[in-house]
Amino acid sequence: MSKVSESELLILKEIAEVLNEGTEIDTMLQDVVKKLLHVTGLKVAWVFLVHHDMSFRLAAKENLPPALSKDDYAPMCTEHCWCMNRYKKGTLNRASNIIQCKRIEDVLKIKSGDTKGLTHHASVPLLAGNERFGILNIGSPDKTHFEVEELALLESVAFQIGTALKRITLSQKEQENARISERNRLARDLHDSVNQLLFSLNLTARAGRELTSDGRVIETFTYIQDLAQEALAEMKALIWQLKPSGLEHGMVSALKEYARMLDLVINIEVTGMVELPSKIEEAIWRIGQEALANIRKHSGQNEACLHLHVSNREVIFSISDKGCGFEYIEKNDLPSIGLRSMRNRVNALNGRFQCSSSLGKGTTIRVSIPI
Repeated sequence: MSKVSESELLILKEIAEVLNEGTEIDTMLQDVVKKLLHVTGLKVAWVFLVHHDMSFRLAAKENLPPALSKDDYAPMCTEHCWCMNRYKKGTLNRASNIIQCKRIEDVLKIKSGDTKGLTHHASVPLLAGNERFGILNIGSPDKTHFEVEELALLESVAFQIGTALKRITLSQKEQENARISERNRLARDLHDSVNQLLFSLNLTARAGRELTSDGRVIETFTYIQDLAQEALAEMKALIWQLKPSGLEHGMVSALKEYARMLDLVINIEVTGMVELPSKIEEAIWRIGQEALANIRKHSGQNEACLHLHVSNREVIFSISDKGCGFEYIEKNDLPSIGLRSMRNRVNALNGRFQCSSSLGKGTTIRVSIPI
């Protein structure tokens, strides 16, 4: 691989052109891996994308030897390898020479296939600012060491890839938010217009049936009432399907699943049986998401307590931890954007938001919203 600066700039330019065209992550990664091998003269590359819970997947690969490709790339999906272990520990922060690939070592031990002379690779984290997306691994048969200049170039390429991943991820989130907003609008429109008309039709049919003694008229009104009730049931199911993504099985189930994804143990207590309006349910879901994420990031604990009480007049929701807490006086402004966002959601629904916290005694978020 050339060390000439002009050549390096050309490589970065060609990689950037591929990345700028990408709108779908896996396709973009596969294209950039092919381009990277072509312009550097290296022979083998693969990319692991790593999720927030540290699970990972093989998102792109090029020219992997038979030993690593067999059984639908099963050797590439095992949990333990040196580059992944370092990434998970947070010690893979720069491009690094991996002395020898553990995955290759493992397949050589059991003589499960030909490695085509590949024994070593460089590992480069895919970063964009403080965000981490995964690992780029790259090598060639019989190449056992990467020079400092080569690693510096690979770091630059990896930064370009990380930036492109962030761009695509943000774009996908914007599209998802737009889709959710449209779903919410449609659900509100159906509830406020069609649903109310069907309810009125049901009441009218019942009143008409009670105002006549004619058997055929009563039968007709009964039929109309049955149709209206059936339509109301179908409309209720449709509105439920249009709830925000993640709430299809209910808010409590969604928060429990979100806590599991964050590796948090969550103790839940629910009282009351009144169904929540969709706008309140979505607000509490978003507040719960933010609160759980804060506990995972800042409390130093892996346990949270959630209480939800629903009555005919209001919903009371609280979430707390017994972590490190922080100094906070209620009359002062909230210290983070996340907390202010929670308060804004509650204020928009004419509710009340409370945050209580002190050093060493944990944090509690409590909201009450009128129904």
